[in-house]
Amino acid sequence: MDGLKYRTADAAPETGAPGVHQVGWGFIALYTAAFMSSILLLIAPLLVTLALKIESLVGIERAPGSLALVAGVGSLLSMFANPLAGRLSDRTSSPLGMRRPWIVVGLLGGSTGTLIVALAPNIPVVLVGWCIAQLFFNALMAAMVAVLPDQVPAAQRGMVSGALGVCLPVASVSGTFMVKLFSGSLLAMFMAPCVLGGVIILLFAARIDDRRLWRTDKPAWSLGELARTFYVKPGTSRDFLWAFASRFMLVLAYAFVTTYQAFYLLDRIGTAKSDVPGQIFLGILVQSAVVVAASLIGGRISDATGRRKVFVFGAAIVYGGAMFVFALASNFNGFLVGMAVAGLGLGVYLAVDLALVVDVLPDSDSAAKDLGVFNIASALPYSVAPAIGAGILAIAGYGALFAVAGICALLGAVAIQFVKRVR
Repeated sequence: MDGLKYRTADAAPETGAPGVHQVGWGFIALYTAAFMSSILLLIAPLLVTLALKIESLVGIERAPGSLALVAGVGSLLSMFANPLAGRLSDRTSSPLGMRRPWIVVGLLGGSTGTLIVALAPNIPVVLVGWCIAQLFFNALMAAMVAVLPDQVPAAQRGMVSGALGVCLPVASVSGTFMVKLFSGSLLAMFMAPCVLGGVIILLFAARIDDRRLWRTDKPAWSLGELARTFYVKPGTSRDFLWAFASRFMLVLAYAFVTTYQAFYLLDRIGTAKSDVPGQIFLGILVQSAVVVAASLIGGRISDATGRRKVFVFGAAIVYGGAMFVFALASNFNGFLVGMAVAGLGLGVYLAVDLALVVDVLPDSDSAAKDLGVFNIASALPYSVAPAIGAGILAIAGYGALFAVAGICALLGAVAIQFVKRVR
């Protein structure tokens, strides 16, 4: 596995910038598969099964409000869980490494929460299970994202970030396919992604030569340090904060789609309930085909040109345009067109934005913590979108909902223009 061993377990702890050694294709392939599996664990319920579970408990009339409660509270919890887990990961001096323990515990705890959701007899139990899943899966994601600055040198981050950008669409296709494959059993629809993804994640955890932190070099710990987990200095982190704002607005637009697409197909398009998993799968498949090509090409060109901002800006503009396609669509073909256009914008954005963020981290010694803070920009929209979306739908319908999503994406494009340290 070329590239897995350029950091040795016996070496002195490296709390500064990553080494200059390039990672090999073995590492990139396994890391990408594990990263995709981590996303799969969360995205599969959000795309289809969570909405279907809630609808089966309360009916279609009450489902949007109940989904807003469950998804909103779970996302709010994840907003705190990810940076806290990242902070603890940065200070973990386990013999197993800094990231590996959090990967394994996050996987097992999150899968337990998903099982609770699948078996829940009512909405309160669904809420408890989903909060547990969010808590542990976000600890897993905090450790997985930190592997990028830990292991990958700056010259390869655009390429590796491009590979990771493929993970969301592939995970979305895989998740919706599994749901479609096991549509006869709600329990199987929830747990199949955990089983398949869990095997790949455990393989990565076993194979990676994890970064180590010796106890003698472990920073002092206090309640003040814990409180500062969520703080970055505005004076020295302006680029980081503008990148945060851009990601928040883009993901908010994305969250409107993922949260309400099942209900959009049922109410606006007129899809039969039994056909919803299949149509979502087809839409995700179309989008993902575009995302994969756009992500890989965008990451490569970004590395070759040394430019990040122009790609992120253009991608956010395109994604905003896709939201207006959804707003105007009146049939399933219009939905597919919107998914394809969204895939182009999303693919380039995901490929380059993560590389840009790693380049503007406030402190390389607390990479997992800072990336955890940045993950708030990806988690908080899933609390905001249901709260705002339910009100918009009640007043003006799906056309207005996706018009608002388009404006959010355009604001994300504007925000990235204020980043100065990266071209």
